[in-house]
Amino acid sequence: MSLTKELKQQLIKEYAVKEGDTGSPEVQVAVLSAEISALSAHLKKHPKDVHSAKGLSGLVANRRRLLTYLKKNDQGRYDALVKRLKLRK
Repeated sequence: MSLTKELKQQLIKEYAVKEGDTGSPEVQVAVLSAEISALSAHLKKHPKDVHSAKGLSGLVANRRRLLTYLKKNDQGRYDALVKRLKLRK
């Protein structure tokens, strides 16, 4: 259900703004998006798992908060990230 260490490191390397970057909004949103997709797949198999559903809503809220921050502070980076992750249509 959670991300493997290797997958998380790969996401960090792929979305990092600079070397050793783990805290930028791009990296955080990418990791959260991967966790959200994994948890969504779990919930499709186990629809009555209320605790995981609550966790999913928290992850979505965190991602939305980070995206709002990025949109407010740097519209270009926001647009590039949303396009890269295919989050909005």
